[in-house]
Amino acid sequence: MNSENKIYQIPEFTGENIPLKEAARIMGKDYQFVRIGIIEGFLPIGTVCRMPGSNSYTFYISPRLFWEYTGYVYRGKTKEQ
Repeated sequence: MNSENKIYQIPEFTGENIPLKEAARIMGKDYQFVRIGIIEGFLPIGTVCRMPGSNSYTFYISPRLFWEYTGYVYRGKTKEQ
């Protein structure tokens, strides 16, 4: 069977935001690499918004986009965390 004929099951996703530092840890990258990657658009794992009248940004890392890019399924925070 060649790769074009494979069927992949898509996991269920909560839509919960993956924290930036958690995404960096999972990827084995520096926090700033992931932050700048989303801002510059070379990491297609979420969106960023610059806060009006500020130099601050807010990030949303999509569990589904993160899975598509890395293969890692983020299960979200548990009650113990």
